[in-house]
Amino acid sequence: MVYSNSKTRFLLAISLICGLVVMGTIGYIVIEQANVLDSLYMTIITMSTVGYKEIHELTNAGKIFTIILIIMSIGIYAYSITVITSFMMEGEISYFLLGYRSKIIRKMENHVIICGFGRNGQQVAKELEAYNQSYIVIDQSHDTFMKNMTRKSIFLEGDATRDEVLLKANIIKAKALITTLPVDADNLYVVLTARSLNPKLFIISRSSDEKTEAKLKFAGVNNIVMPEKVGGAHMASLVTKPDVIEFLEHLSVHGDEPTNLEEVICSYIPDNEPNKTISDLEIRMKTGANIIGYKTPDGKFILNPDPDTQVIPGSKFFVLATKEQVGKMKEMLQKPLSA
Repeated sequence: MVYSNSKTRFLLAISLICGLVVMGTIGYIVIEQANVLDSLYMTIITMSTVGYKEIHELTNAGKIFTIILIIMSIGIYAYSITVITSFMMEGEISYFLLGYRSKIIRKMENHVIICGFGRNGQQVAKELEAYNQSYIVIDQSHDTFMKNMTRKSIFLEGDATRDEVLLKANIIKAKALITTLPVDADNLYVVLTARSLNPKLFIISRSSDEKTEAKLKFAGVNNIVMPEKVGGAHMASLVTKPDVIEFLEHLSVHGDEPTNLEEVICSYIPDNEPNKTISDLEIRMKTGANIIGYKTPDGKFILNPDPDTQVIPGSKFFVLATKEQVGKMKEMLQKPLSA
């Protein structure tokens, strides 16, 4: 396991103090010809500036050495006390937060687990927050954990490839997992572990090598994203058809624009009447939402569906709409059948 910066500083502070004690002890043995116990005693009372009686009258060389030891002690002591206090406080805070947040995690359902909080993971979190989607971040970096512990979202410090870490993130009740680790082998291992713990989990994985795609799919991933490939295609499109790209950017799927490209599941047909069509539902008239796509329960996609398209419970609409329009549409199409 890679030590975090705070742990490294803590170990450095302890090492500096021990090194100063050893140097002082050896110095008094050599300069003052004292035994080990007397030399250690002189070193400790000098470093602590207690001012107890010296073992004997110091020689000029001993006095100079003592002055140097005092000056070094002041700097090292100040640094060490700051680092050790900070490290202990971080430990207490982490212990408190882990206990508090573990209770919250146990109650979470239909949340998303993000493995890795690099650039891709941070962007995923930003998008999920725009849609008020609850999520848990798993990252090995202690510094990442400490920097984000005041956020409303949940952060877990640990290795996402380990069963116990994913179980702490309540993967059994999660609806999706997104792994954005920089190494494809790690993403593959996360997918295998997650799929074994929750067979129904929807899994999305980052990949940097096309050769890894087949392995990820075999491991049980639902979707694979290659940031370099997507980014390159987007940049090429900005050259070949810039106006189309600019237009599509106005059709935001990010949740923070006035009009968004949204999906709405149809779980209910009003009045329990069969054979209702898009025209019969009058969605555009009642909500203002524009239907641009339709997905049947068996997975067939229909772009720009005809008004006479029959609407079946369990199907899905793709619409351009504001949040308010989407809310009205959900009220129409997601009422319980007993209503």
